[in-house]
Amino acid sequence: MATDSSQRRPGAWSRAKDLAQQTPESRNRYVDFLRAASIAVVVIGHWLMAAPAMERGTLTLNDMLHVAPWMQWLTWIFQVMPLFFIVGGYANAVSWESARRAGRPYDEWISARLQRLIGPVIPLLLLWAGLGVAAKYFGVQPTTLRIGSQVALIPTWFLAVYVMVCVAVPVTHALWRRFGIGSFFGLALGAALIDALAFLGDLPLLRWTNYGFVWLGVHQIGYAWRAGKIAGLAQALTWAAAGLAVLIVLVVIAGYPVSMITVPGEELSNSRPPTLALLALGVMHVGLVLAVEAPARRWLQNSRPWAATVLVNGTIMTLYLWHVTAMVLIVGLANLLGGFGLGLRPGSAEWWFTRPVWFVVCAGLLAAFIAVFARFEQTARRGVSSALPTWQAVAGATCVGLGLGFLARNGIGAPGPLGIRIWFVLLALGGAGLATGRPLRRNRSE
Repeated sequence: MATDSSQRRPGAWSRAKDLAQQTPESRNRYVDFLRAASIAVVVIGHWLMAAPAMERGTLTLNDMLHVAPWMQWLTWIFQVMPLFFIVGGYANAVSWESARRAGRPYDEWISARLQRLIGPVIPLLLLWAGLGVAAKYFGVQPTTLRIGSQVALIPTWFLAVYVMVCVAVPVTHALWRRFGIGSFFGLALGAALIDALAFLGDLPLLRWTNYGFVWLGVHQIGYAWRAGKIAGLAQALTWAAAGLAVLIVLVVIAGYPVSMITVPGEELSNSRPPTLALLALGVMHVGLVLAVEAPARRWLQNSRPWAATVLVNGTIMTLYLWHVTAMVLIVGLANLLGGFGLGLRPGSAEWWFTRPVWFVVCAGLLAAFIAVFARFEQTARRGVSSALPTWQAVAGATCVGLGLGFLARNGIGAPGPLGIRIWFVLLALGGAGLATGRPLRRNRSE
């Protein structure tokens, strides 16, 4: 029997328009727009940098930052993860301040936050664990799986860091209330000292502590934005100019890498681990985007751009987590088909001419992934039925961060009976279970 059209489930665009119409006037729509725009830039950047090619019958995973070094300058535009963390700082400030006014304790706040962040990554880990076991069964070389999964899990690297930044919000927000903009400059000074000691003293391991100073520093800028400390065209352009000036000094005079993204084969990286240059990039970006905040917020009062922003944000975690996996699986399929579509030399005129086709194919598979896996994100957005104990939430987040960080850096493939790094997979999944599962104690209300 035919279903009446009035009873059909509305499409994604219709649902986004309905949600857009319910937006309260007090909401800063520009925050949501920048979140969506930054993730869109990340997706485009990853798809553009990838340059797989068949060379003498063998698949080679090239990187355009290595093939065409001039593109490293483009990372000053396409490396927008600092901006994503700044937007996160603004959003976390709004959410945490609201929770404090309502008398909601930290355990309730962080439980809901972790549910939204960690829930969508579980199916991605399960898929790659399953692919790893299947690859072992079918005789795929561990190196092939390791490289493919390492590329595919790149997005989880920043998720791992952001989860820990969220865990620290009560501390960093308290520092903001106590010291204001000084809390940002204190972290920036810490990042500069770490770089100086590590580079001049040849202490490479020390550089890893900058995961705290740099990413907490850019997150602190979000607090400054929320508090109105970067308001108006003049202030915004001052921040942009200062960030650009520091960036130029670090790259041209101090010898920091040009690329703000890790370049395969290069000894130094500005992003893994992060350097003061990445923090300066965040300062420049926030100044540039806030310079146009007023007209952008007026533009977002229009229904279509705001509905589009709502649409993207509705599945933004799924979009972010799965876009590289879609690309990797397409490359793998092309390799199985004898290198179909991978015969062009990366960087050639013909290669550039086919990039729109490459984007369409990647976007097609990504859309399929969103259709299947967005439900996990939507379920996570409904929140948790009760708060987790603080120790459980923090322990779960820490395990997830360590597990994801290791897998993103080293890949999931490894020699062994299962063909995967089973202990780190279990660490990440176990942490996810702790951080998103049932509380290991009774609720206070019982």
